[in-house]
Amino acid sequence: MNRDLLRLYAITDRHCLRGMTGSETEALAAAVEKAIRGGATMVQFREKERTGARFEQDARAVQAVCRKHGVPFIMNNDVALAQKLDADGVHVGQSDMPAAEARRLLGPGKILGVTARTVAEAQAAEAAGADYLGSGAVFGTSTKLDAKTMPLETFRAITASVQIPVVAIGGISAANAGGLKSHGAAGLAVVSSLFGAVDITEAARTLRAIADELVVDR
Repeated sequence: MNRDLLRLYAITDRHCLRGMTGSETEALAAAVEKAIRGGATMVQFREKERTGARFEQDARAVQAVCRKHGVPFIMNNDVALAQKLDADGVHVGQSDMPAAEARRLLGPGKILGVTARTVAEAQAAEAAGADYLGSGAVFGTSTKLDAKTMPLETFRAITASVQIPVVAIGGISAANAGGLKSHGAAGLAVVSSLFGAVDITEAARTLRAIADELVVDR
């Protein structure tokens, strides 16, 4: 896949949003549009507490914004809904559907991302057909309570062990992202530092500029 699509990877969380107006669906879609206008290059729809019709409604609203701006729309975990919506791809964790099965269901034309926290997981995901990896939590995180902080040395070992691109995730902000320099990151995956910002567009613009400085071609 085009590594540049991973430069600033926005992952949704409606609980982070400030000063919402209109419905939650409208607010989430508006926030995603602000992130894209600021420089987000890919969007993952990850709304863990939503279910059923409301979950699909939110997903469709965010997907419409992504399509409007030509930004890939990735579903978190839910392969069936990704197929129903004709999403651009899916991201699966180690406790979700196995990567090989997700790839089989999606086919070769869709993006498959996989969470990898060790070199072994990274290499297995690559062998199973992953297009990119998400690794962390590089600076801790408040959005996944079970996520342990990953030493940057481990992150660097993961990026060096595979040929596919690896995005860093976990507690990333404008204040600490520079610490990832020379660790092989293809991009920054950001949740709260983006969607929890007072000015989402400006936050995205700042994070994108940092990502552009950090990322090196391989």
